[in-house]
Amino acid sequence: MKKGGKRFEIACYKNKVMSWRSGAEKDLDEVLQTSSVFNNVSKGQVAKKDDLSKAFGTDDLTEICKQILAKGELQVSDKERQSQLETSFRDIATIVAEKCVNPETKRPYTVNLIERAMKDIHYSVKANKSTKQQALEVIRQLKESIEIQRAHMRLRLVLPAKDGKRLKEKLKPLLKVVESEDFDDQLEMVCLVDPGCFREIDELIRCETKGKGSLEVLSLKDVEEGDERLE
Repeated sequence: MKKGGKRFEIACYKNKVMSWRSGAEKDLDEVLQTSSVFNNVSKGQVAKKDDLSKAFGTDDLTEICKQILAKGELQVSDKERQSQLETSFRDIATIVAEKCVNPETKRPYTVNLIERAMKDIHYSVKANKSTKQQALEVIRQLKESIEIQRAHMRLRLVLPAKDGKRLKEKLKPLLKVVESEDFDDQLEMVCLVDPGCFREIDELIRCETKGKGSLEVLSLKDVEEGDERLE
């Protein structure tokens, strides 16, 4: 942080800085490697007490560290920055794959396929935007190059009576909306799900019912373009 014409640095654990800024981490000792304030961390040059008092109006190191943590610029190496961009690129592709389908096949895309499509349109990650915001942007841009639609899948699940109740509880977290439910000699449900849950539901039904249950894609339900949020 530059203040009063001088540069001040603190040594912290990078992954903890974001947690501190978001309020998830409350223990300062978990964030700082040392409570000293430096002019240059890598050279071990500790800041003078007078300089700190002039710049921050206090010589309380804890208070100064908190100020630098809140408003200072996080120094990251080129290698770290590249690694962060690659992680974000993959995270964006994962969100897109979870929320979208190919409207022709009514099936979800794989994350790898979305990553390839993003590279084809030369999409570059924006460090100042969240991955969810960027996923919405990517969906809009990909529509110009591949068949892609943001949608929920409407599925019909048929489960044997003896597995019905138990399996329904396991499936619950994966279902967005249960539109209808009929329990006679077997459990039949019509529900909406995020495309990203389709494979997991399919696998769960096949394994748990030993092939006796069934899963059918009935239709796709559009998610309105105006819905700018990704749950």
